[in-house]
Amino acid sequence: MDIKLGFIGTGNMGSALVKSLVKADFLPAAKIFMFDVDKKKLEQLSSETGVVPVASAEELVAAADIIVLAVKPNILKSVLEGVKPVIDDKKVIVSFAVGIPISFYEDILGTDKKIVRSMPNTPAMVGEGMTLICQNSNVTELEFAIVRQMFDCAGKCEFLPEKLMSEVTALTGSSPAYVFMFIEAMADAAVLSGIPRDMSYRLAAQAVLGSAKMVLETGLHPGVLKDQVCSPGGTTIEAVSTLEKNAFRYAVMEAMDQCTKKARQIGEAFNRK
Repeated sequence: MDIKLGFIGTGNMGSALVKSLVKADFLPAAKIFMFDVDKKKLEQLSSETGVVPVASAEELVAAADIIVLAVKPNILKSVLEGVKPVIDDKKVIVSFAVGIPISFYEDILGTDKKIVRSMPNTPAMVGEGMTLICQNSNVTELEFAIVRQMFDCAGKCEFLPEKLMSEVTALTGSSPAYVFMFIEAMADAAVLSGIPRDMSYRLAAQAVLGSAKMVLETGLHPGVLKDQVCSPGGTTIEAVSTLEKNAFRYAVMEAMDQCTKKARQIGEAFNRK
């Protein structure tokens, strides 16, 4: 593949994707460039992966065909304004920033620029991420396919219309936090029963991993899989009954609704600014 990638930012998500790309041999490490103001992080990632560190964001953008902005929303505007002079209409800009619409990038860089908006999540750090992407009309089918293949190296990637990108934040971007809380709660209950803490975390995490895999691989409705575990008058239906009494499903739905509202607020704050 005759392209060069550039990453601005070496945080958890940026580093995770770079490591996945190198591991999958998506591109030779010599064709992947990285810049970060934190020189220690930059040097460490370069040492671990062989990617090329550069001295500035402007130098990186000038060298790369696809530029991934792995930076926080609060510094995104200043980063864009800094690299604007070296972004032409042939480069593809991919952003991780939550809630920020494509129009925000177009207002700063120009409506002729190629923009891909993405919503990755932290399981990309172990190669099991779920990323949603959308693009503006300037991005070609081939360019979009390359970006999708890039994210596939760190898990799964699917297209989602931009109007739903804020709506999916609660489902994929933020949901690992709820799952971690669920695992922690199950482990706490196991510890209360006398099971060692380390073992409790392992057992709880494997139970969640295996259950998720059953949903993906069997194609059965989660309710059907739940019913298969619930024997009449058994232990599991007793636990399910208690969860229902404590509004387990409603609590999850309400939490996701509040998360979605926050994502919309972020998007509105950046829209056409």
